[in-house]
Amino acid sequence: MIDQRDWMAVLEKYRGDAVVIPAYQAVKGWAEVSRFPRRDFSIDCPSMGKFSSIALGFALARSDTKVILMDGDGSLLMNLGALVTIAAQAPTNLYHFVVQNGVYATTGGQAIPAVDRVSFAGMAQAAGYAAAYSFDDLEEFTGEIGHILSEPGPTLVCMATTPEPEWATQTTVTRDRPLLQVIRELQEELSPA
Repeated sequence: MIDQRDWMAVLEKYRGDAVVIPAYQAVKGWAEVSRFPRRDFSIDCPSMGKFSSIALGFALARSDTKVILMDGDGSLLMNLGALVTIAAQAPTNLYHFVVQNGVYATTGGQAIPAVDRVSFAGMAQAAGYAAAYSFDDLEEFTGEIGHILSEPGPTLVCMATTPEPEWATQTTVTRDRPLLQVIRELQEELSPA
């Protein structure tokens, strides 16, 4: 398994001008490594499982912009239909990362169902994603990420991530910028000069 901040730091080096949408527990780790917070769409979404739908909408609305979603495995389980919807819409600019830590970290650290058998990459392939990958080794991920982000999506990338129990007791995700500020800054970043 890989430390969340380690693989996110590698991803940050390759993100370019992509908009990044971190969900739930990914918000904290991403905030620690992101060099372009004005291109990060970190929001408190009251409905677990909906970040994939938000990312799809964004990718379709801004097909000229690469969109990187950091979804949770528990969150994705709550909206598996999104895999089929994303595949059907086929946004070539969407890269769907799954923080696969095997627990519902936001709600207390309970194990997700079938934690030892579920294959999100397999589900994405079966749904029709252009590509799907799984990584549990940082060196292997580092060697592949440039290639992955240069190919057209939609692409799903599962990251076997070490669970962080100290986050499991948090019931809300905090952010340092209010939602309206996040939206305003992102609009400014994406507006033509």
